[in-house]
This record gives sequence, C-alpha cells and structure tokens, in this order.
Amino acid sequence: MRRYARITQKLPREIVLLRGLPCIWSKCTFCDYIDDNTDDLGEIQRVADEELAKVTGEFGRLEVINSGSIQELPEEVRIQIKELLAAKSIEEFICESYWAYRKEFDAARSYFGVPTRIKLGVETFDDHLRNDVLNKAMPFDGPEDVARFTDTICLMVGLKGQTREIIKQDMDILLNHFKYGCVNLFTENSKSAGLMDEEIKQWFTDHYGFLEDLENIEVLWNNTDFGVG
Repeated sequence: MRRYARITQKLPREIVLLRGLPCIWSKCTFCDYIDDNTDDLGEIQRVADEELAKVTGEFGRLEVINSGSIQELPEEVRIQIKELLAAKSIEEFICESYWAYRKEFDAARSYFGVPTRIKLGVETFDDHLRNDVLNKAMPFDGPEDVARFTDTICLMVGLKGQTREIIKQDMDILLNHFKYGCVNLFTENSKSAGLMDEEIKQWFTDHYGFLEDLENIEVLWNNTDFGVG
C-alpha cells in the first residue's frame, strides 16, 4: 500500500492516504476502500505519524484521504493535520466527506485554519443509478442542492446501466455547476463483480479526452493515478 505521493500536473500537491475509523455508511455496492478502515486507534495514529512526516509543504497544497470522510479521522489526527498545515505554511487543504456529513462541511472548512476544499463522491446525478444500483443513500433534488454544500465533486464512469445520455448529463452538470471535479473510470474490485461496463468506459475515453485540457477537472483513467492506494 502506497500512502504518500506528489502530484505535479494539475493542482500540484502532496497527497496522503491515512487510515480512519469505519465509514458512517459502509454500504455502497462498489466500494472496497472501506477495507482500509479500522477501529484500532493505535494503528490509525501509527499510519498518520509515518505518512504525515513525509509532507514537506513544497506545493503549498495538501490533500488527505482516508477511505471515508475527514470526520472519521480521530480528533488527535485532525489536530495533527491542522498543526502540520500551519508548520509547513500550506495554503490550501483538500479532503473528502460523505453526504451525511454535509451540514458539518462548513465546520470542517473552518477547523483547519486554511482554505479547505471538500470533495463529495456523487458518482452520478442519475438518481436510480446512484441510489438503487450503487446504494449511495444520497437523495437530493438536483445539482443545486449539492452545490449548496460543496464546489467539488467526484463522478464515476463505466458502470452497467450507465448510458451515454447519463454520462453527458453528468459531465454537463460538472462543467456548469461546480468549480472542481474528479472523474473516476470505474475499476472492478472484490465487491463489485459484474458492475463494470467496458464499452461505456471506452466511449467516454473516446469522447471526453478533452477534460484532460481543463485545469479544474482531473480524470483518473486508473484508480491509482494519484499515486496512492
């Protein structure tokens, strides 16, 4: 498991993958990331000590992910991150959170003492696919509801049942309603057998390669493109 990397292309930053407490939801049908969660506070702290010590602050931007939500890092680790941001003169912090925590997003932004961007895994704005197939438990009326809480979302491409029209709608929403975005091409894992659609992934690759030219959109053609995992 690689837990520290440097991203030197778009939005240059250091990125650290920590271990956190179990995800509050833990029922998404496609997610095996939660296997990295643990109730062992000592192990969580050990990983945090080891990986955060690698951060230099060279880009002035740090992203911390923990296979769940920033709120699921123990307070001691969140304090450690906050102190690190100040010590290394880091000017922007990026983290992830889940929809159930949306009313706590502002508190999280204020907590770290620097401009903080919270990524939200929407996966798709198609309600049936998001909630009935992926089991995200994310009901909302539309992109405006999501944009009230964050300007940064993650979308997923390559799922069975995902049509070209759904992808076009998702990409249009991303480009017109959000400041930043990350598009993940779905990679099958131990918990998602039979969920991947190679044909729709190839169609997306053929038609949306231009996203690579946009500074505010990152595309993970492979799920380890950020260098961690």
